[in-house]
Amino acid sequence: MNRLDHRDPLVFDTHELGRRAGSLRKVSRTLPAPADLGIEDVIGVPAGSDIELDLRLESVVEGVLVTGTASAHVEGECVRCLEPVEDDLEVDFQELYYYPESDERHRARTAGTDDLDEESEDETYRLEGDFFDLQPVLRDAVVLALPLQPVCQEDCLGLCSECGARLSDDPAHHHDAADPRWAALQGLSAAPGDEGDGIKTSGTREGLAENQEK
Repeated sequence: MNRLDHRDPLVFDTHELGRRAGSLRKVSRTLPAPADLGIEDVIGVPAGSDIELDLRLESVVEGVLVTGTASAHVEGECVRCLEPVEDDLEVDFQELYYYPESDERHRARTAGTDDLDEESEDETYRLEGDFFDLQPVLRDAVVLALPLQPVCQEDCLGLCSECGARLSDDPAHHHDAADPRWAALQGLSAAPGDEGDGIKTSGTREGLAENQEK
């Protein structure tokens, strides 16, 4: 079993809570956000920024029930126009951390059951001695509360596909598009005039020669 780093600000000590069922302790803490707390390359809590935690630790028969609220500032990028997006986030969570001996009994009861029980086993959180790690629970709560496609405003018009201009800044923005059916004729537009000039010049020369003969 990997030992928890007790210096990690998201690792909490339950020793003072004791194991008498019904014992209660409240903890408030402001700590720096861990890296990758959010949806990668979309939106999340900036690493090192403040997270405010208000926790309620309650001793129950099988372990410690942790109920809490986390408040943090999130930053991301609008999926339509790529402008920065910022918001204040508040999430609630609750998780039971099993005592080591209770966890052994739990695994014994579920031994030999189907894949559903194996999946449930993977999601079980456990105390290591008197300590528990809040980070995976906090991460799940934050990610579930974040928008998968953040926008700077609900009616954001996105970017112009031709030049990349932000359309919300200029809703009338447009480009004149030439009819592709005429594209092949654009290179010939000057030809008739050129030919006319050539005919006119030739006719003028013939006239001058005729006048000279007379």
